Amino acid sequence: MAEGRSWYLVCYDIRDAKRWRRCFRLLKGYGESLQYSVFRCRLTRRQLERLRWELEKELTPEDSLMIAGLCSTCTSKLITRNTKVEWVEAEPRFRVV
Repeated sequence: MAEGRSWYLVCYDIRDAKRWRRCFRLLKGYGESLQYSVFRCRLTRRQLERLRWELEKELTPEDSLMIAGLCSTCTSKLITRNTKVEWVEAEPRFRVV
């Protein structure tokens, strides 16, 4: 059985440029960059835990991380400006009958 996916908004403030680049590259593998330190990711619970574990290995006490789970109602109420980002769930490519 497939796990359900949810949207997450991942924001971070990393003081060291080298650590920032490593975290940026890591997050590009999980989601889409909205701004320099803000990503949107559609993840299963397992993927979310793995992402948190991988980020914790990179971060130091002076760094900040916020991961906010977003329900479909929340994503429909987002206000954006000068962006064409849509938070719609893609249709499955196949259907099990």
